[in-house]
Amino acid sequence: MKKPLKITLISFGTVIALVGVTLATTSIANVVLTNKEVAELEPYGQLVDVDGKKMNVAIFGEGDEAIVLTPGAGTASPVADFAPVINGLKDEYRLIVVEPFGYGLSDQADSPRTTENIVREIHEAVASVGAERYVLMGHSITGLYGLKYANTYPDEVTAFVGIDTSVPEQPGMDQVPGIIKVAPALRGLGLLRIATSGEDPLAGNPAYNETDLERMRVLAMRNTMAPNYIDEVNMLGRNFAEAQGSTFPKELPILLMYQANNPAFPTWGAMHEAQAATVDFAVTHEIDADHYLHHTKSDEVVAYTKDFLSNLPTPAGVISE
Repeated sequence: MKKPLKITLISFGTVIALVGVTLATTSIANVVLTNKEVAELEPYGQLVDVDGKKMNVAIFGEGDEAIVLTPGAGTASPVADFAPVINGLKDEYRLIVVEPFGYGLSDQADSPRTTENIVREIHEAVASVGAERYVLMGHSITGLYGLKYANTYPDEVTAFVGIDTSVPEQPGMDQVPGIIKVAPALRGLGLLRIATSGEDPLAGNPAYNETDLERMRVLAMRNTMAPNYIDEVNMLGRNFAEAQGSTFPKELPILLMYQANNPAFPTWGAMHEAQAATVDFAVTHEIDADHYLHHTKSDEVVAYTKDFLSNLPTPAGVISE
């Protein structure tokens, strides 16, 4: 073998070995750090039994009327994410924040992430804390799961409040993002921690305190691209297809707050207005913010929610701003 080629092969082998050692190190370090950080988090909420697993449910406020809050897909810590909404509503309402399996401090589930399983599990958690009648409120994918929930438990859900919630008709939900295919490897090798080590987009947001930010940071390392999330994303096509044509119960009052000028869906507002028109009474509000309305426009979200719940009319009709 010629010397230059031999040197090249040796160098290449050295690089491969170094890469292997580096990835092994990041993988081990990520597991150790994540377990340590989660263990150091101060527990919040209560762990309830659902399907032989533990689901975290946190309760705030002591109002006579209960609101069940459920998160958007992939929210690392629903309790921390909803902090501005919780703080704005807890003086008047009893807030029951559910962290579904794979979210927050809850376990990973063994069952597939179908709409039916997710709805049944959330209901079991809600029932375990004694809630019998309540407003169902949530962000993003709650629009899909909330439809099934409200139709499955119509005697319990008294109203629905959506924060830029999904609608069955939104296009493209049968397409799985490419990142999902490599996500388990990125997570396992600890590269996700490196990729997300930049500045926190919520840092400096007065609606969130240091405890909220720490919970989201730590639990993102634990839950992002974990098995339940991957399965939930892979199930979206199936779940959206099954929801096609579904509407909320006609007599259920609904409040839909949605973002203005959604670049991904030009007909976003029209889809929500059409959904509102299927029930006897609905209120809609277009908010100038991105998908996470409650991050930057929590004052509006809280104010619209309070106004809606305190002024539910008897006559049918759709009110639009």
